[in-house]
Amino acid sequence: MITKIIEPQELRDLLGKGEVKVIEVDYDPSTAYELGHIPGALLIDWKRDLNKYPERDIIDPEGFEKLMSRLGISNDDLVVLYGDYNNWFATFALWVFDLYGHDNAKILNGGRNKWIDLDYPMTKEVPNVTPSNYKIARVDLTRRATFLDVMRRLRDPNVVLVDVRSPAEYKGEVTAPPEYPNEAAQRGGHIPGAINIPWAKAVNDDGTLKPIEELRKLYSDLGVTPDKDIIIYCRIGERAAFTYFVLHHLLGYDKIKVYDGSWSEWGNLVGAPIETDV
Repeated sequence: MITKIIEPQELRDLLGKGEVKVIEVDYDPSTAYELGHIPGALLIDWKRDLNKYPERDIIDPEGFEKLMSRLGISNDDLVVLYGDYNNWFATFALWVFDLYGHDNAKILNGGRNKWIDLDYPMTKEVPNVTPSNYKIARVDLTRRATFLDVMRRLRDPNVVLVDVRSPAEYKGEVTAPPEYPNEAAQRGGHIPGAINIPWAKAVNDDGTLKPIEELRKLYSDLGVTPDKDIIIYCRIGERAAFTYFVLHHLLGYDKIKVYDGSWSEWGNLVGAPIETDV
C-alpha cells in the first residue's frame, strides 16, 4: 500500500527540488491561502474547483483533467495536499484523486496549522505554472455512495453507517456545525442505524493524526471493522473524506465509501427516515 501521509519536515526537505507538487485546498482562500501558504504551493478552491456549479456535485472526469492541466500536474507527479480545518478539504480532494486514479498523492500531517506551528516558511507569492495535458487513466466510482445506495442498505447487518459529525449534530440538537452556521439542513438528527464517531477523535490536539494502533482500536471497538461494508457521511462530505482517509489509506480498510451528499442531502429530502436523540 502506498504511504499516503507525509510529515512536515519531509515536505520541507523536498521543497525546491522539483520532486513534488504542493497544493493547498481551502474552503475560503481569502482566510487562508491568500494570507500565506507553503512556498511553491498552488491553490484548489474547494467550492470553485472541486464542485460543479450550479449543481451540487463533484467535478466530472473532464473537469478533473482540466483542473490538473491548469495546475500543471502530470499523471505521474507526486502531489502533496494540505489545508485548513484539519485537512478536511484536502482529504476531500484526495478522495476525488482516488476516484479519478491519481494514486501518487499524499496528505501533509497536521495540515496548514502544524506547518505554521513549526515556524516553517510561508509566502504570499503565487507561483507561475506551465499547464500540462493531464489525462485520466481510470475512473473508479466504487468509493462513492449515493442517496439510493444508502437507502437500499438501511439496516443491512453487513453495512456500517458512520456519522462523523459532532454529537450535537448527530443527536439533532443543531442542524449545522459552528463553522457553517448559515448552511443548515431543514431537519436535524442522523440516518437510522448510523453510529457516531466524530472525525476529531482521530487527531491529536495539534491536528496531527493519532498512532495507527490507537486509530485501529478506536474504530474496531465501535464495530467499524474491515470485514463490513462501510459508508461514511457528515454534512457536505469533507469530514467524511477525512475519516475515509484514515480508514482506507492509513488502516487499509477496502470496503469503504463516502456518501458525499451527506446530511445536506438527507436532511432536506422529503420522506427520508431520520432518527434523533432529542
